[in-house]
Amino acid sequence: MSMPSVPLWTPSDDLIADANITAFQRAVEERWGNEFSDYPALHDFSLAEPEKFWVSVRDFCNARAENWGDRVLDDGDRMPGAKFFPDATLNFAENLLRRRDGTPAIIFRAEDKVRRQLSWRELYDSVSVLAQALKAMGVGKGDRCAGFLPNMPGAVIAMLATTSLGAIWTSCSPDFGVNGVLDRFGQTEPKVLFTADGYFYNGVTHDSLARVAEFSAGLPTVEKIVVIPLVSDIPDVSAIPNAVNLADFTAPFTAGDIDFAQMPFNSPLYIMYSSGTTGKPKCIVHGAGGTLLTHLKEHILHCDVKPGDRVFYFTTCGWMMWNWLVSGLAAEATLILYDGSTYFPDGNVLFDLADETKITLFGTSAKYIDALAKAAIKPMDTHDLSSIRTITSTGSVLAPEGFDYVYGNIKKDVCLSSIAGGTDILGCFIGGNPTLPVYRGEIQCRLLGMAVEVYDETGRSLHNEKGELVCTKPFPTMPLYFWDDADGARYHDAYFDRFDNIWCHGDFVLRTDRDGWVIYGRSDATLNPGGVRIGTAEIYRQVEQFDEVVESIVIGQDWEKDTRVVLFVVLRPGMTLDDDLTDRIRKRIRQNCTPRHVPAKVVQVTDIPRTKSGKITELAVRDVVHGRNVKNSEALANPEALDLYRDLPALQVA
Repeated sequence: MSMPSVPLWTPSDDLIADANITAFQRAVEERWGNEFSDYPALHDFSLAEPEKFWVSVRDFCNARAENWGDRVLDDGDRMPGAKFFPDATLNFAENLLRRRDGTPAIIFRAEDKVRRQLSWRELYDSVSVLAQALKAMGVGKGDRCAGFLPNMPGAVIAMLATTSLGAIWTSCSPDFGVNGVLDRFGQTEPKVLFTADGYFYNGVTHDSLARVAEFSAGLPTVEKIVVIPLVSDIPDVSAIPNAVNLADFTAPFTAGDIDFAQMPFNSPLYIMYSSGTTGKPKCIVHGAGGTLLTHLKEHILHCDVKPGDRVFYFTTCGWMMWNWLVSGLAAEATLILYDGSTYFPDGNVLFDLADETKITLFGTSAKYIDALAKAAIKPMDTHDLSSIRTITSTGSVLAPEGFDYVYGNIKKDVCLSSIAGGTDILGCFIGGNPTLPVYRGEIQCRLLGMAVEVYDETGRSLHNEKGELVCTKPFPTMPLYFWDDADGARYHDAYFDRFDNIWCHGDFVLRTDRDGWVIYGRSDATLNPGGVRIGTAEIYRQVEQFDEVVESIVIGQDWEKDTRVVLFVVLRPGMTLDDDLTDRIRKRIRQNCTPRHVPAKVVQVTDIPRTKSGKITELAVRDVVHGRNVKNSEALANPEALDLYRDLPALQVA
């Protein structure tokens, strides 16, 4: 595959010299007597010497523990089964609350309705009183506390108070329906439920408490529902059994030093949920120590976060990027939290926020960048954005044109880091590096400590050929286990069924000769016309360059003992799909991909189903087209959109 030879961005010598990862490399060289000529050499060391590498990450990033123990990695040749720092005891929250001064820890905006700021001291004290209140009602090690919350300071405080006690945190966003909440929290059986009284979206106030009253009856393990005010000063909680306002819950307690419960490195910290579009979501349990070390590595080394930086990610509490964002506190960064629509009052709202709060790391999704490009928004002409050093993009594939848009319309001098990993690993396999150039359409590198390769169907390693993204060695954020999976069978089937002792992630990717990475979509959504594997992202890239097309989704339809490609398009308001546009779409795909990529059918729809985190759901659409039941439409943000794909006459004929 031909890849661009000229980078879109190259770091300056000063930036490289000042980067955390450069200082880390020097520290490793001095400590272990190595000498690394470049990043690939450092990466090789991280795989060849995992004990030395993770000890170096621990010390350079100042991870704190009561005791680290002597062992660094046990059973390092087993996946699953490897254990990092098996003798260590630490507390996750203690690592995030290492400051207690008056500088900002959190800056929060809920659209144009709420503006709040908490200092490190105020954050610590808020966690202190809430932790005491939870402890007084019996919350302790291994208990679950759940958040049905917007992305607000109260969510961070509740998580930190929970984990300070050695209890387990789990959350989803308040736009989930009743069944969606029960499918998640019903499995993990929380003892305490945190909720806001409501939230703001697109200028409208939405109530949360009526839904809480409805689903709480289905959560018999919940002993207390703690209501955190957002849309009103003193919410009325009288209609909800066992509910109490946060202020009343914490009133008996006075802020003081937090008694952080010291937990085993591999004790459960978070329960995350898969999207759940093919059945009840998997409950993925992640450990305290692995999450801490991995996020420190990603924030400090790969995103170059320094104390006092302002870290932002547009996310909800139902997406793993919220957990990732909050870990920025461990790097002593200020968190910038935003909850609401990215288009209220207009598409500049996040760039207004960036200028106002001096964001240094601006995190978003590829779909948001695509939407900005479609809307012809050009922040470069209207905003300063001088504080931003890094832009990260994830959630779906960032097309080469998305790279062009960022450098042509947002900022020229910025490290654009497309990153990829997921809920399964609560982190990234591949992503950014502030000391490497950025090439159009490529993710910069494999992350340190991640033995990522591309395999064909027989397990042969590939270069410059498309295949399965795999990881051949253990890493600290491998899930501890799945909830309610006593024999580990579901865990094994999810990642290790394809290749023995090799993590198979489910992404269809290509690794370039310079170790850049290109993702072509999920491998379970890969199209197979004539038995040839085609990544859906290749088609999206071509189709969504048409001005008429707002968005698209493509599936493979079983047809005459083969698979045919079916493309659905959402057009701009007032436009209708005609023969001319259909022909132009097909011609462009044929010219820029291959004849096998050309859709047999192009169908106009008015909406595309997506998950709560904004990802389009090819598998759900494929099931509907084939007349199969979508097992868990509650996992979708807009389940009604599925009806647009049911029994379409155009798909019943050749």
